[in-house]
Amino acid sequence: MVGVGPMVAGFVLAPHRPDTEKLSPYECGFEAFEDARMKFDVRYYLIAILFILFDLEIAFLFPWAVVLGEIGMFGYVAMVIFLAILVVGFVYEWKKGALEWE
Repeated sequence: MVGVGPMVAGFVLAPHRPDTEKLSPYECGFEAFEDARMKFDVRYYLIAILFILFDLEIAFLFPWAVVLGEIGMFGYVAMVIFLAILVVGFVYEWKKGALEWE
């Protein structure tokens, strides 16, 4: 009931005033219900994949930071190597222009 209550309250109490800005396509940049064979910009998917990649790699830092005192110098050196590889990949993508949107 704790999860359903706020959803019902939001649906009942929220104002229903859709406008063109709220109904416009977002995230992918094209209309959701059109021809499946239409051309679209692949750069969106490249940026999304890069974001997920770096987001997951950064997620490894939290458990490492929690147990840093227990794993000692070996764990510290392993994470420095991991971050160095991450930085090299980021610089490579930056130099290739993968993060430019034009």
